[in-house]
Amino acid sequence: MDKRQIIGLVLIFALFFLWSTNNTKAKRAALLQQIKQDSIAQAIMDKQVADSIAALPVQPIASSQTVVERTSASVNDSIVLAQQDLKLQMQYGAFAPNANGTAKTYTLENDQIKVDFSSKGGKIVGVTVKDYMKVYKNEEGEKVKTPVELLADQKNRFSYILPVKGVPGGTVDSEDLNFSATQNGNTIVFTAGANGEFVQTYTLKEDYDIDYNLNFGNAAATFTNGEKITVRWKNYLDKLELNDYFERFYSTVYFKESGEDSDYCNCRKSATEEAEDKPVEWVAHVNQFFNTTIMAKGQGFSYGKFVTEVLDEDNDDLKLVTSELHISPDVIAGGVFPMQIFAGPNEFERLRTYGNGLEEIIPFGRSLFGTINRWVIRPLFNFFDNIVGNKGFAIILMIFLIKLVLYPLTYKMLHSQAKMGALKPELADLKKKYKDDAQTQQMETMKIYREYGVSPLGGCMPMLVQMPIWYALFRFFPASIGFRQESFWWADDLSSYDAFFNLPFEIPFMGAHLSLFTILWVASQLIYTFYNTKHMDMSANPAMKYVQYFMPLMFLAFFNQYASGLTVYMFFSNLFNIAQTIGTKKLVFNEDKLRQQLMKNKMKPKKKKSKFMTAIENAQKQQQEEAKKKPKK
Repeated sequence: MDKRQIIGLVLIFALFFLWSTNNTKAKRAALLQQIKQDSIAQAIMDKQVADSIAALPVQPIASSQTVVERTSASVNDSIVLAQQDLKLQMQYGAFAPNANGTAKTYTLENDQIKVDFSSKGGKIVGVTVKDYMKVYKNEEGEKVKTPVELLADQKNRFSYILPVKGVPGGTVDSEDLNFSATQNGNTIVFTAGANGEFVQTYTLKEDYDIDYNLNFGNAAATFTNGEKITVRWKNYLDKLELNDYFERFYSTVYFKESGEDSDYCNCRKSATEEAEDKPVEWVAHVNQFFNTTIMAKGQGFSYGKFVTEVLDEDNDDLKLVTSELHISPDVIAGGVFPMQIFAGPNEFERLRTYGNGLEEIIPFGRSLFGTINRWVIRPLFNFFDNIVGNKGFAIILMIFLIKLVLYPLTYKMLHSQAKMGALKPELADLKKKYKDDAQTQQMETMKIYREYGVSPLGGCMPMLVQMPIWYALFRFFPASIGFRQESFWWADDLSSYDAFFNLPFEIPFMGAHLSLFTILWVASQLIYTFYNTKHMDMSANPAMKYVQYFMPLMFLAFFNQYASGLTVYMFFSNLFNIAQTIGTKKLVFNEDKLRQQLMKNKMKPKKKKSKFMTAIENAQKQQQEEAKKKPKK
């Protein structure tokens, strides 16, 4: 480029620079002027607004700056809410809409029960059993009655651990969710999830039954494929009886696996049981006379773990029972899991109608003793109860029938005792002859019994036959709800002890009371023992005479806290025994005729000794030989 071209370019750039600078200053000045004018206009408007607001009977806004701050705060709140929504979305996934809200209570009710529900978790929070009362003593020591309540402890927990896609940890606890509720008649539906991903439907039926269905909605989109749902049920069993002695023993968790008999956790100590091999058909949290049971209608729970924790006696609750159940992935994929809930009394016939062995939660006993209670004593007692309408008199009628049926055995026992009494002269001669040799005296006594055709075991056989009935009755009275709060004479509850005398102090193993029926039984037992053994020769073993009197006194402590229904049975049973014994010995047996018959037996050819008698004699001979070997002092 030559000199002229260079000068031209420099002038062009200089002119462009000057134009640009002047134009920028003009724009800036205009902008500043506009801002100034806008500020003046805004100030004038603010003043006008402020003057207008000041004329109103409300607190004036200080300035436009306050409006700006409030607007900014509103924007910040929106941002915070958006962040919270995002956090809930990440934490609960499809159930984020139910993560907030206030719990509401809903109620379903029929003639037998009132069921309270909470939208928090969509669960049952209390069942009032209307026809049964709980009795307790208030601070003044007065007895107060209120309806029995189940599942009402605030410490209780019932929830589903849901395997939700895309959430930290992979699960959501249903107790963290506030379900939306729809109630129509005696049906209530709890729904969680934006599109109804988890729905619980309760329908209260007649009596104590609740149909309970789970619906998993769009399971494929909501739940993690191949993962189970875990049910966690924690239940603090309340004290429902005034006397919790038996209630503490009979409260536990029962469960039933498919194709098996029911099973349960240990009642006397803390224990854990598992059901791993077969589906669980039902699980029941059981008090002495009431239970709450969850039953699967179709496919059972794929796994079960059951725990009983014994609490301190000073605790307000009896026990803590816990059940953990699994709902299999196949059930989730199917979309529906139907169940049924029973919350009510342990009535045998009612529980038996379910056809799944639920009646086995009533602790009548297992094997032979349970069979006797369920199919002999229970229907027999119900028969007499329907006739007389009083539980105490029904017990007396049942005793009369049992004694009548067993009288042939009783007759045999009394006949054997009478024959041994007729041999008193011969036994007295043995005592004189072998007064310094008790073992020889005992052997010779057995020979005389065999020689005269008397069996010393004849008096034991009836007692052995009655033993299964006796043991069954020990379980029958404290387990049968029919005796609960039923009165007879001074006993106001045949399922508990009759506290006829209340003591200002507590006796170890007996409590702070005395049971009059127990005292009467002990007295009748001592009288019966005295009359029954006064004709028996116990010189060979004198200690046995005192043991027979000591045993009833020892059992006084045990039966003092037992169900008064049993002590009523025992007392009147002894009265029947005394009447049978005296009547039979006085009216049926004749001692002279008995002695004549014994003399005839002596003249008959000797029968071959039985193996049992041979074993007894051999044992006696062995004892005699060992005694001879011992050095004399």
